[in-house]
Amino acid sequence: MPKTLPDIRISKAPEPDAISVAAAKTKARKSPAIAPDIFYDLDFCPVRSIFSSLGGKWSVLIISHLNFGTHRFSELLGAIPDISQRMLTQNLRSLERDGLIIREARATIPPRVDYTITPLGQSFLKQMEGVLQWSLLNRDEIEGNQHKHDKIKRNKAASA
Repeated sequence: MPKTLPDIRISKAPEPDAISVAAAKTKARKSPAIAPDIFYDLDFCPVRSIFSSLGGKWSVLIISHLNFGTHRFSELLGAIPDISQRMLTQNLRSLERDGLIIREARATIPPRVDYTITPLGQSFLKQMEGVLQWSLLNRDEIEGNQHKHDKIKRNKAASA
């Protein structure tokens, strides 16, 4: 019998009585319990491990490049100039493990390894399109906020 997952929508604010119940169950926590308890269950949280794997800054960039076609390691390294070889290797392994890309090694001289996006990777990227568009639309505002924040921090540090 399959497990039924609780309602974990993050856009839905919990009812006041649900907050009270969650707070009572989680008094040991330093912050108030706002999300359903399942988010605090390290073994069962349905999104924690996926966000950990796909939430890094490189995963979306790598998958985006592979969406335009198969690439070799060196091509990806050149396409994403600020990623190190080590980070690219780690992310490619993680994406392959998750089934978002396929690694195909060919026994040629010299050896050739190609990376291709899978249908699962394409479906992930499709879901990310909204986030990517939002990022483009709000980039100037976010960068402006960052500059203001950094200036305030520098001024506080200078006056201390």
